[in-house]
Amino acid sequence: MIPRFLEIADDGRHLSVDRGFLVVSADRAEIGRVPLDDIGALIANAHGLTYSNNVLLELTRRGTPVVLCGPHHRPEAFLWPIDGHHTQALRMRLQIGTSLPLKKRLWQRVVLAKIQMQAAILDAYGKPSGALVALAESIRSGDPDNVEAQAARRYWPLLMGTDFRRDPDLPGINSLLNYGYTIVRAATARALLAAGFHPSLGLHHHNRGNPMCLVDDMMEPFRPLVDLLVVRLRDDRGVTSLDRDSKRALVAVTTLDMATTAGTTPLANCLERLAQSLAASLEAGKAALDLPLIPSPLDLSGLGR
Repeated sequence: MIPRFLEIADDGRHLSVDRGFLVVSADRAEIGRVPLDDIGALIANAHGLTYSNNVLLELTRRGTPVVLCGPHHRPEAFLWPIDGHHTQALRMRLQIGTSLPLKKRLWQRVVLAKIQMQAAILDAYGKPSGALVALAESIRSGDPDNVEAQAARRYWPLLMGTDFRRDPDLPGINSLLNYGYTIVRAATARALLAAGFHPSLGLHHHNRGNPMCLVDDMMEPFRPLVDLLVVRLRDDRGVTSLDRDSKRALVAVTTLDMATTAGTTPLANCLERLAQSLAASLEAGKAALDLPLIPSPLDLSGLGR
C-alpha cells in the first residue's frame, strides 16, 4: 500500500487519536478521520493547530514523520522516532564510520542521477539538454567542480524561462516548488528512518543547523519530478500560486510510477529501495545505489497525468 501524505492546512484544527484513527476536529466537532497506519507523513501547514500528545506518540511509533511548516510552505522542523529500525545502532555506526572516499563516490552517483533526470525533463519539453548531458559526463567523485550548481544555472532558465529565479523565499512558482519538495523530503525521511539511518549524518550536506542532511542528499535525484509537476500546473492549468487543488496535485508525486531494474513501481517504493541500497553500500564499502531508470520523453509525457 502506498502511504498517504496528510496535510493539515486550515486554521483552528485539533488532532487527536481514537481507536487507531487520527481524528481531525474543528470547534470540538469531528470533521474527518484517517487510519494511523495509512499515514506516510503528517504535514502541519496551518496556524492555530493543536495536538494531543498521543497523536505524536502514535505517529512516531509507526515511524511516521511529522513536518512542521513555516512561511512559504518550507519545513521548519521534523519529528522522528528515536528507535526506527531493529538495526538502527548498527546503521548509525556505519554512517559515522563511512570513509570519505565512499561518501564522495555515493554523492557522485546522486548528482549524476539528478542531472540525468533534469536532462530527461528538458527533453520531454523539447528544450535543449545537451549541455546537461555533457556536464553529467564530467562529474568526478565528490563533485569537486560543483557540476550540480553548473547544471542548475542552465536548467532553470530552460525549464521555467529566463525571468525565473529559484528562491525559496519568493512566492508564486517558488511556493509550488517548496511544497512539492517538502512532500519528497518527508517521503525520503520516512524511508531512511525506516531503514535505521540518522537523518542528520549526511554524505554531502553538512550544515550544522540542518537536522536532515542525509535526507537532503538522497532526495536530490527526485527533485526534478516536482519541477515537472509544477511546470505542468503552470502550462496546462495556468496555476502560478499554491492552492488546495495544486497541493493535491503535488502530493501525488509520491505515487508517480517509475521504471526500475525490477519493474515499474511508485516513487514511494523507489525511496525505500534507495534507502536499503544505501545501507548495503555502507556495509559493503561500495557505491551501489538502487535508483530508478532515467525516463524517456514518452515516459514523462504520461507521468502524473
